[in-house]
Amino acid sequence: MKQKMSTQRLAFLGMMTALVFAGNYARIVMPVPVGGVPSFTLANILCVLSGLLLGPVGGLASGLGSALYDLTNPLWAAECWITFLTKGAMGLMAGVAVSAGRRGPEAGKATYGRYLLSAVAGCLTYYVLYYLKDFFYNGMLVGGLQPQAAALTLLALVPTSLFNGGVAVIAAPPLALVIREALKRSGLRLKTA
Repeated sequence: MKQKMSTQRLAFLGMMTALVFAGNYARIVMPVPVGGVPSFTLANILCVLSGLLLGPVGGLASGLGSALYDLTNPLWAAECWITFLTKGAMGLMAGVAVSAGRRGPEAGKATYGRYLLSAVAGCLTYYVLYYLKDFFYNGMLVGGLQPQAAALTLLALVPTSLFNGGVAVIAAPPLALVIREALKRSGLRLKTA
């Protein structure tokens, strides 16, 4: 059975896309001697938050918002399609995980534990894909590096990745709980599944 998207849910999807896009501008680029251009950005928090609030369709907001940002920056424009897939997977996996936890006695309850595990799932998915992209695409294909050298370049990305992922996992679950409660008080409700 096909499920229709409500106007309210579509508007929230558009708002989350815009927030992810804008969150990419809050960026601190970390200088590294080799490899990609790692940076801290608020967008990771918002990508996970999209999945936690919207369920699997939140992956569309996280992927589209990040890809649109890439199109505004010549450094990342050529990779916007990869960003759409990797950041989209981040929101998608967070959304799938939070939706899967809605069965049984916990059905319908927004719990910090469920949101935390879902945020971890989303971040792990993204960073696995990010490292694969950096190894194969940036390292071997674009950089022309041998596999061992491409693998070494990944080491420079670890501190920034751990920081970005950790901040997203720490910040997104409480934000999701607060936003969901505020929506509930105002008479609005978003279904994650």
